[in-house]
Amino acid sequence: MTTLQASVQGRDLPISTKHVIEICNFIKGKSLQQSKRMLQDVMEQKIAVPFKIYKRNMGHKPGAMAAGRYPFKASQTILKLLNSLEANAENKGMNVSNLYLTMIMPNRAPRPFHAGRHRGIKMHRTHIKIVAEERTKETQKPEAKKPKEATK
Repeated sequence: MTTLQASVQGRDLPISTKHVIEICNFIKGKSLQQSKRMLQDVMEQKIAVPFKIYKRNMGHKPGAMAAGRYPFKASQTILKLLNSLEANAENKGMNVSNLYLTMIMPNRAPRPFHAGRHRGIKMHRTHIKIVAEERTKETQKPEAKKPKEATK
């Protein structure tokens, strides 16, 4: 059985790679609609992105998390990519309500110098590749069965 996939790539995006890695870990495996809603809430500062890798000297946020932030610029850029991914899926004839993010791969891009007087400072650049797959009821993850208790 072949599964339809839709993908999108962002090349040389002017956002922090560390923020993108944390956002990708936050939304990986979720549905497309849920991911877009979560990023919208991050931009409105309703929920924070939990920082699990790059968390040194970072304050805690309310809720069931330790270190976290509200990376607005990175969330906005990834939200644009998710909207493009949705349009690509519609163009392929896929059902948008059944799309799940199967792969989000952030990579560090080349860092060009600033021009002029501040030439010694390099800019942040990131590559992102996002792949979504359509899941039906049969292909969704089965629920984990609880182990039976031994009777004496």
